[in-house]
Amino acid sequence: MLVRVEAEVRPTEDPEKVVRAVKNLLDIELKVVELPEGYKLVVGESSSIDSLRKLHTSLRQERILDAARSYMLRNRRGTSLELKLHKQAAYAGHISLVTYDEESPLGPIRVIIASDKINDIVDWLAPPTSQGRPIWEKPPPQV
Repeated sequence: MLVRVEAEVRPTEDPEKVVRAVKNLLDIELKVVELPEGYKLVVGESSSIDSLRKLHTSLRQERILDAARSYMLRNRRGTSLELKLHKQAAYAGHISLVTYDEESPLGPIRVIIASDKINDIVDWLAPPTSQGRPIWEKPPPQV
């Protein structure tokens, strides 16, 4: 399993605030990478399911399991899944899923999850619900 996160740091942004936005939703080691022409990118990678625990908890606190599950199933490609998160909402500690990059004015936080057990990860992160409550809660998959 691999979790990779990328977030562009726009010229008007403080890199530490972008790092904080990502850290609010993911438990992952991050670094700021200098790109040509003065651009920067916050990146991180993890091979642990534990890096997704904050996201798991936040989806329940925000009560958006149905929307998140639908989004994840729509954005799953084979053994990988790409999530785009609104950077400003993440900075405030909230989850807002983005379909188009333009929906996040400062650019989205991209989270790519790759695993041969991607369906199990989706079921763990956002299980199906009935009347807004999870039908089941599974333990984190062994990936």
